[in-house]
Amino acid sequence: MRAGRRRSFIKDRRGLAAIEFALIAPVMILIYLGGVELSQGIALKRMVALTASTVTNLVAQYTTISASTQMPDILDASSQVLAPYPASKAIVTISSIQIDNAGKATVAWSQSLNGTPRPTGELMTVPAALDVPNTTILFGEASYDYTPVIDFLGEGNFTLYSSIYMYPRASSTINLVQ
Repeated sequence: MRAGRRRSFIKDRRGLAAIEFALIAPVMILIYLGGVELSQGIALKRMVALTASTVTNLVAQYTTISASTQMPDILDASSQVLAPYPASKAIVTISSIQIDNAGKATVAWSQSLNGTPRPTGELMTVPAALDVPNTTILFGEASYDYTPVIDFLGEGNFTLYSSIYMYPRASSTINLVQ
């Protein structure tokens, strides 16, 4: 190639934008997809917290609740809160915790959707502000096994978890009947 042609080839700016776009496009696509994945994770984390709160709030309104008829309906309501995500990946547990006159907190009863309820009599640690002798509190938990669509970090599944304590509203305790 002659020296003049070489100089004109180096000075030629046609196609520069296409080359710059080709270099930056993969980074931009990665940022976009990462943002979408992060947004879905944050939205689902919020839905898990809302599920724990909603189920606990519903149970707190009862004085007596049926384990065979009412409780399954309340736990199934979590699928509406988690929509459009499949509720089959969620574990929702509601437990009634009784605190005796010595301040010892134990599980009075527990019910769960897609999981194992807490054993009756299990010792619980409650926040100091709620550890009031001779009271009953409700403990609602929700967890969700989240699988990212694109696993950027190579971590695989994440378990999103939320819990809430709540006092019964209509009475000092809530009885669970069969």
